[in-house]
Amino acid sequence: MIDSTNRRKVITAAGIAGIAGIAGCLGGGGGKTLSWHAGSTDGTYYPLSGNFKTIIQEETDYSLQVESTGASVTNVSSLNREETQFALIQNDIAYFASNGTGIEELEGEGMENVRGVATLYPETIHVITQADSEYDSIEDLEGATINTGDLGSGTQVNAQQILESAGIGEGDYDEQTADFGTATDQLRDGDIDAAFVVGGWPVATVKDLASTHDIGLVEIAGDTRDAVMDEAEWISEDTIPADAYSGVDEDVETVSVQAMIASHTGVDADLVETITAAIFDNTDEIDTKSAFIDADSAQDGMPIDLHEGAAAYFD
Repeated sequence: MIDSTNRRKVITAAGIAGIAGIAGCLGGGGGKTLSWHAGSTDGTYYPLSGNFKTIIQEETDYSLQVESTGASVTNVSSLNREETQFALIQNDIAYFASNGTGIEELEGEGMENVRGVATLYPETIHVITQADSEYDSIEDLEGATINTGDLGSGTQVNAQQILESAGIGEGDYDEQTADFGTATDQLRDGDIDAAFVVGGWPVATVKDLASTHDIGLVEIAGDTRDAVMDEAEWISEDTIPADAYSGVDEDVETVSVQAMIASHTGVDADLVETITAAIFDNTDEIDTKSAFIDADSAQDGMPIDLHEGAAAYFD
């Protein structure tokens, strides 16, 4: 791998001497503004994408158009249709999409043009209740009213997997589907018993809720956690630390997936290398989940083929 100084020289030279050629190969964008699909403004994807936008605009000749979306399932479909150059998605959704399996929205032929760029940080699976509720474990949620996340989202997929691993089928609970902000409003108002939220802690909407209302976190541990991890190799052990949220004074065992940057084969390799280099040569400029984002770990949990531009950087 070339060192950072030389790489920046190469990138700058490419920008000056060959920008027209690169811009003509953006794979659906055109010009020097790149499309980047994030997620809900209430989650982690959106503010992190804002960090990336600032870095890319300072370090390259490109700008980013960051769009709020329904997150992983929506984003991987947009990549497959080549409607965006880059997107943030969960690694489990990337696997399902690439293989055409796993969830109904992605069943069928695999999305063979979707490519990985880098994994970023653990997306911790939170199961939130009101404080002092009767729900201490996933098994306790049978018969409850549960917000499993936006319809078709990665959060909903994870929620259904975890509940099923605990022996709770679709007919064993009242399922509500809405975004994180709506879910926390429902919890506050007592309209639901529990909500699944997937994101790097502390998730903004959960933190906001905990600052005004006492909350509880249901652990995913023991046999249920073992079953979840046995059935899905991309899911890992995780812990929400004490004091991540106001009033939660003990560590809470759970699981996580990985957030990742993805692209598609229609995006030029030089462009992907330029964007990858900008981000991972300047991780000190990131303030969202910065402790986890590093070139040395950027292929951990990568479930799909790497884009050749990202491979050129990491090799």
